[in-house]
Amino acid sequence: MSAAVPLLLGIDLGGSTIKAGAVDARAGRLVGELESLPTPRGAHPDALRALIAELSRRFPQCTGPVGLAYPGVVQRGIAHTAANVDRAWLGTDGAALVSAATGRPGAFVHDSDAAGLAEMRFGAGRGERGAVMMLTFGTGIGSAAFIDGVLWPNLELGHMEIGGREAEHQASARVRTAEGLDWPAWCGRVNAVLARYHALLWPDLFIIGGGVSEHWPEYGSLLHAPARIVPAQLRHAAGVVGAAIYADETARPPAAR
Repeated sequence: MSAAVPLLLGIDLGGSTIKAGAVDARAGRLVGELESLPTPRGAHPDALRALIAELSRRFPQCTGPVGLAYPGVVQRGIAHTAANVDRAWLGTDGAALVSAATGRPGAFVHDSDAAGLAEMRFGAGRGERGAVMMLTFGTGIGSAAFIDGVLWPNLELGHMEIGGREAEHQASARVRTAEGLDWPAWCGRVNAVLARYHALLWPDLFIIGGGVSEHWPEYGSLLHAPARIVPAQLRHAAGVVGAAIYADETARPPAAR
């Protein structure tokens, strides 16, 4: 009889919800259903520590390190930006926060990098060479770039100015909902963003993820760019799966990998 597959806990901090799931990190797949809790206003680190502890208790089957995907720049485990969360995150050691909340080794990674890692390893980007951009549309616009499968971390293109405003202030999923945009109107804005990104980085492929990926059949044909455009295969679970993959590869002792 084969040994049971170890499951790791992946957590994805979003502007409206914090999602968690049990992940087979070696196969890059979610095992069971996602659990989610409302993100407290501002997502202060102290509030998040309590929520992470609660989510950890909901997944007793998960052992080993825990990965947290964070909506901002992370360098060497430290948060350096806090565009859509409380500024108390600045300078916070996210891995240490996760460890304190769960009693297990923690890993801390940019949320778009986590989603991109999952899609490149096991989703829409698997086997793709050349330049690939993963974009997530949610509270903001997340971005991750890969060259021949190698990540360029912390690429915060959602904050790029396009036509006098940040891209995510024009074309995020939150803006679409807040302004009551139908799919054609929203896609017109997204296409302008894609055109600007392509002019800057010349990707061969755009992978579109985030919450809007669940509605791909309704708007996918309205998106246009000089590069190919495909939906994320892991959909809204990409950040959770990527956080667990990152934890598996960075927070395990070498002998346990």
